[in-house]
Amino acid sequence: MSEQQTVTKTVDASPEQIFDLLSRPERHTEFDGAGMLQGLDSGPDKVSKSGDEFVMNMTNDALGPYQMKNEVTSFEENREIGWAPTIHPIDGYTDKLGDVKATGHTWTWKLEPAGSGTQVTQVYDWSGVQDENFKGFFPMVTEEQMTETIDKVANAAK
Repeated sequence: MSEQQTVTKTVDASPEQIFDLLSRPERHTEFDGAGMLQGLDSGPDKVSKSGDEFVMNMTNDALGPYQMKNEVTSFEENREIGWAPTIHPIDGYTDKLGDVKATGHTWTWKLEPAGSGTQVTQVYDWSGVQDENFKGFFPMVTEEQMTETIDKVANAAK
């Protein structure tokens, strides 16, 4: 069974417009196709390199309100950006998760110029999840939600 989902779509926005949006965590709620993001808790206005971190307020039916700390894992200006979310604090939700370690998955965006627009590839990868109990939660987001996210990114980037 695959441990990643990839969605690719060509959109009518430039790589520069899309990358600028993706690198600004406070704007991520504008393009969340899954409806889990509630806003930026802490972090830079704009991430600028691998290793930067930001904390997002989240919600879902299983946990209710919670937070995820995201570490930027790839950063190539106007070409690729990705981050690895980890439940925050790592042991802060034992009442709901037990000793599950909610870490090891990544979101990566790859941008390629395509005519007057951009071919956007979003990769949701949980192959790095070590905790078998956490692995059972994946995929948490559908390919349809990922496609909706790409559409929302294109609209918000203009």
